[in-house]
Amino acid sequence: MLTGTQLKSFYLDLQDPAYETALAVFHQRYSTNTFPTWPLAHPFRMVAHNGEINTLRGNRNWVHAREADLSHPGLDPADLPLLHPIIQPGGSDSSSLDNAFELLSISGRGPLHAMLMLVPSAYRSEDSFSPDVRAFYEYHECLNEPWDGPAALAFSDGKIVAACLDRNGLRPARYKITKDGLFLMGSEVGIGNIPEKSVIEKGRLAPGEIIAVDTIHKKLLRDADIKKFIASEKPYGQWVKDGLQTLSSPTPQLPPVPPDLTSTLLSFGYSEEELKVVLLPMIQKSEEATGSMGDDAALAVFSRRARLFYQYFRQLFAQVTNPPIDPIREKLVMSTAVYLGIRPNWLTDGPEHVQLLRLDSPVISPAELPAILSRKESHLRSKTISVLFPVSGGVDAFQKRLRQINEEATAAVQAGISILCLSDRGTTAEETSLPMLLAVSSVHHSLIRAGLRMRTSLIADTADCRDVHHFACLISFGASAVSPYLVWELAARWQAEGALPDLDTTKIISAYRQAVDKGLLKIMSKMGICMLSSYHGSQLFEAVGIGPTLIQEHFTGTPSQVGGIECAQLADETIRRHTEGYAAAGASTERLPDAGVYRWRRDGETHAITPPAIQALQA
Repeated sequence: MLTGTQLKSFYLDLQDPAYETALAVFHQRYSTNTFPTWPLAHPFRMVAHNGEINTLRGNRNWVHAREADLSHPGLDPADLPLLHPIIQPGGSDSSSLDNAFELLSISGRGPLHAMLMLVPSAYRSEDSFSPDVRAFYEYHECLNEPWDGPAALAFSDGKIVAACLDRNGLRPARYKITKDGLFLMGSEVGIGNIPEKSVIEKGRLAPGEIIAVDTIHKKLLRDADIKKFIASEKPYGQWVKDGLQTLSSPTPQLPPVPPDLTSTLLSFGYSEEELKVVLLPMIQKSEEATGSMGDDAALAVFSRRARLFYQYFRQLFAQVTNPPIDPIREKLVMSTAVYLGIRPNWLTDGPEHVQLLRLDSPVISPAELPAILSRKESHLRSKTISVLFPVSGGVDAFQKRLRQINEEATAAVQAGISILCLSDRGTTAEETSLPMLLAVSSVHHSLIRAGLRMRTSLIADTADCRDVHHFACLISFGASAVSPYLVWELAARWQAEGALPDLDTTKIISAYRQAVDKGLLKIMSKMGICMLSSYHGSQLFEAVGIGPTLIQEHFTGTPSQVGGIECAQLADETIRRHTEGYAAAGASTERLPDAGVYRWRRDGETHAITPPAIQALQA
């Protein structure tokens, strides 16, 4: 590759005095997350980018999911497949952003609108924004997920050249304006050999700020003017007011305590240790319990116990140049809001894009689930699909039910269902549930392959989800919201037993929800992500101990370096945990067993550091 000083020797046009241009975009960089090759050199067709797109995997997945629903008045429907794939395979994060940005720009929105749409400001914390600008951002929050991460972006369509920063301002962008009308912007202070006496203005872009030069009309366009003009093009405020729905606040209530609660807890792998170490502190203190960073328990694939499927996945975190975010200090730019409903054609604007149901948190309370599933609006129709299968059918019944729920989901969406609820309620000694993570991800990818994913949202109504990692897995693999009904039933029992003396029903629900929301923000912040809508569907996990067939069919695109169990082994583990749980419940009515996952127990999970090992080292 070349250094900046070698370009004029390579491109001879740069040595010709007759060669003139009104604008120039360049990027001198060292490759950080890709190998330096000519096809990945900046600028791309429209964008040059300093930074990282942390939500890249999810952004690519959702753009792919949108391809089936794309249409445009200027395109013959028969020609639309020529656009596929929109995101060029083998590209970097910057090239993928460029692909999406170019499509939105040339389809009628223009470069400034497209960039405000893909890399939005943290509008909820900006007091200076007018109602129209706020409505513009709220509308587009319904239309697509942000491409989130530290970013200084320069872009041009050949007429307008512009630059902007991400919502956190995690990359620098400094500019100078000279007396003769030259505008320079770059990441470094000393860009350009410009005498200071000729500079009439200099400054730096603030988080979420945009600035542009219109070379046709010879105008400098400032942040406020750009956003005001773009926001006034359509009646976004009226569309949001008329279309976007929120849940009315139902009276908080916990479900009645079922008589078979202990059996259900055991069949879904709950232990006394987990109740005391993880769940009870979440409700009592409104936050996750604090523990050490080390985990010397056996990996799920090596465990002698039937561990939950969530334990086969490990969270990814920022490792190169994308810094993590402090979700406490940066809470003004963080959000756990999610949207339920149909996402129409990406290339058009209209009131149908905001006919959605907005939830401030992905944690659904006992009273909220029936309120969501009983909506009367035609665009918020729902259907519940059971993920139970007969234990006696073994592996064959497990795999058959998995195929059936994908078929049922496809048929439901084709019939106009826009909210699909996958539920594992109703387990008995004879019937158990598919792992909810498997069911959600399988339906998610099945609908993508069928070209139907953007027409529905997924809710997980499940007993096996209880801690923050479980929520993160479900959301990252496609669920928009989660109803942890067994946690609510357990909380009702604790309340009846007096284990939560200072908490009423409202505080119990609020405390657990806050604990999960805080935990999700912490997980997102480790990847430098601010919006849960960007984390949704991102698949920011690595599988440890899952085989290639199971990954390819149900967790497409998720890395799994060492292979491992396939669907048959997962079915065996699921059935074994269920049968052992019901057997233990029938043998005793005392407290749940101590699994020894978080601390060593003689009859518990295998650990690397144990008292016998320490004694052997000291002998």
